[in-house]
Amino acid sequence: MKRTRLRAPGKVVGGRIEVDADLPEGAFVAVLVTDSGTFEADPETEKMLLEAVAQCRRGETTPLTQLLDEVPNKQ
Repeated sequence: MKRTRLRAPGKVVGGRIEVDADLPEGAFVAVLVTDSGTFEADPETEKMLLEAVAQCRRGETTPLTQLLDEVPNKQ
């Protein structure tokens, strides 16, 4: 089964994500935040993020196409 990928802009309104596209009910979506705002992380999360950055610097990454193929298709 071929997956359809759609790139659609959206924004957060009232704490919920509104997407400028017609998506089927129950569609699986991934969200990428493009604002350069800051956030606070607890020590455990900070450690996890720093390790992820270190893995990337070592070249231990997963190609996007492979990652998308591994995401469950709930259609």
